[in-house]
Amino acid sequence: PPVREEVSLVDAVFLAGGQGTRLHPLTETLPKPMVPVANQPWLDRLASGCRAQGVTRILCTACHRWEVIRDHFHGRGLDEWISLILEAEPLGTGGAIRNAAMGLKEPFLVFNADVVSSADLAALYRFHLEKGAAVTIALTPVSDPSPYGVVDLAPDGRIRRFVEKPRREEAPSNYINAGIYVFDPRVLSVIPGGRAVSVERETFPGLIEAGLPVYGFPVVGYWNDLGTPAGYLQVHRDILQGRATIPLLGVRQGGGWVGEGVTVERGARLVPPFVLGDGCRVGKAAQVGPWAVLGPRVRVGERARLQDTVVWADAIVGDGVSLDRAVVGYGAVVEDERTAAVGVMVRC
Repeated sequence: PPVREEVSLVDAVFLAGGQGTRLHPLTETLPKPMVPVANQPWLDRLASGCRAQGVTRILCTACHRWEVIRDHFHGRGLDEWISLILEAEPLGTGGAIRNAAMGLKEPFLVFNADVVSSADLAALYRFHLEKGAAVTIALTPVSDPSPYGVVDLAPDGRIRRFVEKPRREEAPSNYINAGIYVFDPRVLSVIPGGRAVSVERETFPGLIEAGLPVYGFPVVGYWNDLGTPAGYLQVHRDILQGRATIPLLGVRQGGGWVGEGVTVERGARLVPPFVLGDGCRVGKAAQVGPWAVLGPRVRVGERARLQDTVVWADAIVGDGVSLDRAVVGYGAVVEDERTAAVGVMVRC
């Protein structure tokens, strides 16, 4: 990716406290931002990407299974860079931002922590400062805006209103909220405390109605939401196709990426693109790929068929299993001769 000017001395708030219900049962015991993307927790990748663009401190809100995030970052020398902000009960997006950012003096970035984007943070931040905005919302174009809340933009980028799920021919634009923002600290005082608040449904419309400047900034490059099984699988397809510039672990080999200590038994077939994590074992006459990502130490049985599927670390796929557009959770066991399409399994 191109070298970008850094955002200097900027705090970022990660919204990571949601229940992740659209990815249940995988996220019943795991915060959604901790799901692995190409064999690395997404929260790691998001934090690394922000740091590379100059973000100097991350305030990560957490509620559902917050201890998983704490244990992941504990002891890795990241305490001064990543602070965990706990919520005793869910506060919604607005309440979480208020809870995490009260006391900040300079404009700060906010990320829905389940969004995968290649947004240029420096350009977004500069735009916010130049406009003197109360909030700047990163926007992404979609081919069909009818399922979304659509932004009505003035020529100078100011947001006039939000139109929820318009008919396609009546949509004021094809831009939707990309889940990345710049907030001026003055906005925090208008977010009610002590209850759940939605910035999308309450705060942003309220600011516009009050006449405060809310701007939209169309971002260039990749965007997707990994919060559904379909979106999660699509992110992996896009990574394997090179549409999303996210580095893959392992050595490039045979049209895929292969980690250390991988065993591929006689007659097994690897169909690119694919990723095999460290210590994977693929059984006789099995087929892995296309569009398959196997985590570390995954065992694939004889004659199994896996395509358009992501299997998390330590899972076992039995003999003769057929998986198409499936996500298999950590340590899950898929019994012999089973078939799953768009199946989501989790460790018992």
